[in-house]
Amino acid sequence: MTLEGSDAPDFTLQSTTGDDVSLSETLESGPTVVLVNRGAWCSFCAEHLQTFSEVSYDLWFNDGVDILPVVTDEVGALTEMRDRFDLDIQLLADSDGAVADQYSGTEETSHGVTGIAATYVVDEDGVVQYEQTADHPADRTYGNWVRYFIRNDYEDIFA
Repeated sequence: MTLEGSDAPDFTLQSTTGDDVSLSETLESGPTVVLVNRGAWCSFCAEHLQTFSEVSYDLWFNDGVDILPVVTDEVGALTEMRDRFDLDIQLLADSDGAVADQYSGTEETSHGVTGIAATYVVDEDGVVQYEQTADHPADRTYGNWVRYFIRNDYEDIFA
């Protein structure tokens, strides 16, 4: 199942700041990137998040884009992950995988229920303009590519 071209499922999750964050509220100020990641234990996820952390301020300041990293783990573990990897973005705790299930899906692993890693670009109208679901743990769309995609009116200029 693909979400590309359809309305992104709304959600509200607790962030590592302790605040509740919803997709619908972030869309009020512009496009949003939704990232689904497996958990605080996943090194590929940390690398993925770091690439978005590096471009997050530029995307927000110049394009009004928010980044919502949905991670299937408890908020305490995510706070530790954020601090350990010096991320400039807040992580959203999807401890039961309910949000990940609406997007890329979940799977049972040795770490419990985890989200299948994915990247979504949601335009200001709430429509998914880009979707990439990881076929392999290291298969990710990185922050700099998404920045080009958004700035080129949701076109893949590298295709």
